[in-house]
Amino acid sequence: MTVARLARLLLVAVPVALMGAAAAAAAPRVVRLNDVQVVGSHNSYHVEPAGPEKALRAGSGLIDETTLEYSSAPLAWQLDREDVRQLELDLWVDPAGGLYAAPRLRALANLGPYARAMSAPGIKVLHVQDYDYRTNCLSFVACLRGIRGWSDAHPGHVPVAVLLELKDLALPPQIPAAVPLPWTTGRMAAIDREIRSVFPRRRIIEPDDVRGGRRTLQAAVLRDGWPTLDASRGKVLFLMDNAEPYRSRYLAGHPCLRGRVLFTNSVQGRSDAAFVEENDPTGANFARIRREVRRGYVVRTRADEDTREARADDTRRRDVALASGAQWVSTDYPAPGIAARFGTGYDVRLPNNRPARCNPVRAPRSCRSAALDRAHAGAGALRRARAPAAAR
Repeated sequence: MTVARLARLLLVAVPVALMGAAAAAAAPRVVRLNDVQVVGSHNSYHVEPAGPEKALRAGSGLIDETTLEYSSAPLAWQLDREDVRQLELDLWVDPAGGLYAAPRLRALANLGPYARAMSAPGIKVLHVQDYDYRTNCLSFVACLRGIRGWSDAHPGHVPVAVLLELKDLALPPQIPAAVPLPWTTGRMAAIDREIRSVFPRRRIIEPDDVRGGRRTLQAAVLRDGWPTLDASRGKVLFLMDNAEPYRSRYLAGHPCLRGRVLFTNSVQGRSDAAFVEENDPTGANFARIRREVRRGYVVRTRADEDTREARADDTRRRDVALASGAQWVSTDYPAPGIAARFGTGYDVRLPNNRPARCNPVRAPRSCRSAALDRAHAGAGALRRARAPAAAR
């Protein structure tokens, strides 16, 4: 090749290469799953006891009844009418069935037999055995079917996260109650199995999807990022609420969560670190949440607790939670009117009155809140309504 020909090729190639590099630099960053913020519901299954049961429990003096004065609408209603995009379920082992079929409080109130479905084998969903047992979906599979039914009808929704708390705490021996079976590594396999019995693999965002070719889940989250929002719409992901020893039991035999469904509640520096739970967004936790979100972790926090903020109409914690950038901000009051029983208008909604907004800490400039959730083609706040009494 002559010098003159080489010079002509360089005159063409160099500008083209520079133009390509400039175009790549100018291309807007794609919106990913963790660039979004949504409101979630705390104990999404919880229903208060009947009047006679509540009177008996309050009279015992064993618990502050005011902390349990909240009820959730059916899961599909929360997703459809309250714009909830993160749910929370408490799971209890019941492989043979029947362990929670005859709640003690119900018997004391002479309310007759409980639901027949509680006698069937499978994981159950409730708050406290025997004494705070009412729920809007009795079994884990029933809850999952409710979520899938809504998701099937609204495939454009941002991914719905389901936070799972594994419960096995026995009550003090002086209180007659069912003795739970412990969540061992072997029994935890039933969680993955029941999820996969309801949702096909293509509809679940699992740790393996995020890890890709990286050696650890944390490396993938920090270097490659989460799946894009476009690839995540119409899907669900599952998060473990518990820390140790449940985290290690779930990881046993599945390093970095290989082959597992749930993302564990981990901490920075661990190989499985992708999801971090920071329930209190106030004080020093606020800056920590913002750092975690900026780095690439997904975080869940809480806007209120034990009905305190709702009773006082105190929005300070709520506002801090939303400003923290935590992807999931959980509440017992995701719609207007729920706190009216306390004489306040407390609720937790995104400032744009939509199911999702661009994350205030890490969303790219190209993000548009109105385009994120397509479940109702932008109907958003117009669909918000107080659940009928029968639903709450």
